[in-house]
Amino acid sequence: MLLILFKRFLRKSVPSQAVTSELKLGPEQYVEKIRQGNEGLRDQFIAEYYPYIAKLTSRFCKRYVDPNRDDEFSVALLAFNEAINQYDAEAGASFLGFAKTVIQRRLIDHARKEQRHLRAIPYSTYDSEGDDGAVYNVLDTKQALDEHENNRDIKERREEIEELNQELELFGITFPELVEISPKHADSRQMLIGIAAMLAQNGPLMATLRLTQRMPIKELMEQSGVSRKTLERNRKYIIAIAIIMSGSYPYMNDYLDIRINHTTAGKEVSR
Repeated sequence: MLLILFKRFLRKSVPSQAVTSELKLGPEQYVEKIRQGNEGLRDQFIAEYYPYIAKLTSRFCKRYVDPNRDDEFSVALLAFNEAINQYDAEAGASFLGFAKTVIQRRLIDHARKEQRHLRAIPYSTYDSEGDDGAVYNVLDTKQALDEHENNRDIKERREEIEELNQELELFGITFPELVEISPKHADSRQMLIGIAAMLAQNGPLMATLRLTQRMPIKELMEQSGVSRKTLERNRKYIIAIAIIMSGSYPYMNDYLDIRINHTTAGKEVSR
């Protein structure tokens, strides 16, 4: 199966328009249907997230990765398919966050193998002559480029916002809206963050949220002691924070100052 998948996708260009569906499914919904036996959706799912896989691979390699030529992309593609088989919705993490971890691990393994190969070859082997006749070392050049790429925090923040926007869209939430609805009062914000943490840390509830796009109001009322009115009024903020907490969004955690204060978490605060 993996070999067939590998060959099939490497022969294609980016298939962003190749596969469409009448109803757009979320990643967790795709995985659930595939697990139920609808293997026909596997290719559609991978095709839809082909650009996402390419972007993750390029970000990891700190350079543009050509899906049709670079080994790193084939490693990431197979890792995404592996993530489909291994994902556990009840663990509470988002599928994209889980897939990102699997892809990174496989790329690290691949890079280590390549590095061992490099160490077995004399350093001078990588000397090359430029068009102007000057001799330069490919490894030195790569090191200089890597140091430059390590300072690309701004770009990575932007890409993280784009990924978060993609996930929040399934719930009818945008990142600009999230900033606007963030509570201004510190106690209220901490209370809601505490509720979001309860949700993010509860695997079954997060699985229900991702599959239905509905917040489990009743269960959160029981766990937090907060009124239905408060939960419904702050539904979008709680959902967004829970998604950030359960996903791979380090910049967003810092930007939105998501920290749990256990003295106020889950306690209703008057406004």
